[in-house]
Amino acid sequence: MANPFVHIELHTSDLKKAHDFYAKLFGWKLEDMPMPGGSYTMINVGEGTGGGMMTNPAPGTPSHWMAYVGVDDIDASTKKAKELGATVVQDVMPVGDFGYMSVIMDPTGAAIAMWKEKKKV
Repeated sequence: MANPFVHIELHTSDLKKAHDFYAKLFGWKLEDMPMPGGSYTMINVGEGTGGGMMTNPAPGTPSHWMAYVGVDDIDASTKKAKELGATVVQDVMPVGDFGYMSVIMDPTGAAIAMWKEKKKV
């Protein structure tokens, strides 16, 4: 399958409450990791697409789930999205030593993120 969903991320106003809720509801294994400005909770679901949880980086925005689609060339994909009528909400940026991401809003107003994993050396 071309360009699958590779990561699903919760941006929440109450990380502890979300952590407790989803751990109890689905039995997800949650692992807190330090990150600049706070912490990030990795979601391990076993098989299937995992994800993470973090305090909402856009204060005042309601809590929401963000889906990430894997791409081969994040710069080209972000540019193509814009050419097709998307608004670039977050241009391509590095995410630690893990990879690169961008966030777009499609022509219907729905947000989606793109992800390119950093090559392992």
